[in-house]
Amino acid sequence: MISASSMSVLLVDDQTSIRSLLRNSLVQLGFVHVAGVRNGIEALEHLKAYPTHLIISDFNMPDMDGLELLKAVRASSQNAKTGFIMLTGQASKELVQQAISSGVNNFLAKPFTTSSLKARIEAVFGPICGA
Repeated sequence: MISASSMSVLLVDDQTSIRSLLRNSLVQLGFVHVAGVRNGIEALEHLKAYPTHLIISDFNMPDMDGLELLKAVRASSQNAKTGFIMLTGQASKELVQQAISSGVNNFLAKPFTTSSLKARIEAVFGPICGA
């Protein structure tokens, strides 16, 4: 069982409201190390400085989208094993297939609930304690 309080999470979404909703849900689940950025470029900068266990990223963002971020994360030896959950609203089958072939660990559909978020995280890491 993994302790939520020992894991670091990076939220990547250009919408402040979505990052806030995710952060609130993660705090309810016992996560304390939660950072947020607006796009893939900012995420890569963050990852250089801070080890991260899990990335939750939107597909559609300006500058660098979630799929480009996923590919960059998987290409990095430092972050290749980082958990990656793609946040989706209306993703096409083609985008979903590209994410799967690029190594995404799971998907979370918008709108989401705290329990659906927990289920997606546990599908990647196994049971989490702290909630």
